[in-house]
Amino acid sequence: MEKGRLEAFSDGVIAIIITIMVLELKVPHGADIKSLLPLLPVFGSYILSFVYIGIYWNNHHHTMQIVESVNGAILWANMHLLFWLSLIPFVTSWMGENHFAHWPVTCYGIVLIMCSLAYLLFLMALIRHHGRDSLLAQAIGKDRKGTISTIIYAVAIIVSFLNSKVGFALYIVVACIWFTPDKRIEKKIEKKIGIEEPPCK
Repeated sequence: MEKGRLEAFSDGVIAIIITIMVLELKVPHGADIKSLLPLLPVFGSYILSFVYIGIYWNNHHHTMQIVESVNGAILWANMHLLFWLSLIPFVTSWMGENHFAHWPVTCYGIVLIMCSLAYLLFLMALIRHHGRDSLLAQAIGKDRKGTISTIIYAVAIIVSFLNSKVGFALYIVVACIWFTPDKRIEKKIEKKIGIEEPPCK
């Protein structure tokens, strides 16, 4: 099957997720700068979640550039990923409104780790469809970044019971790890079409 509808549907869902999150930012009743202070936790949660959604969209977009076709298993794996991503606005709002209390921060981490595992399953379905010798399989390799991120999520979930602020800080660490664009797939595409990177000046 062609991949176009999967990409279009995923883009639409991710756009809606971002829209839902921004609608959760309530306008303060006061007109002075102090009226914004109570909203800082909510805004901080929004920024982190926006970055996470952006990371997933970027990686999803890069991945689909190297994919030639999809099948039923891939479609369901993609839906599974979108399900967990769609829960991000809920836990984001809950965490921000409750000033990073341990249960909201813990649940935020659970959603993040499930998003990570869902994306891994999505990649596995794609690799199974295209073969172990495909460019995608070569680009992903052992996926050390993904493994490290999942471990940090697990640690953050446990730590958040003792100190929710530390747990939240660990979620920021993972976002920083992935904020720099992953060049693995880009390099494989460039190699395939014979494009060489310009020499350093």
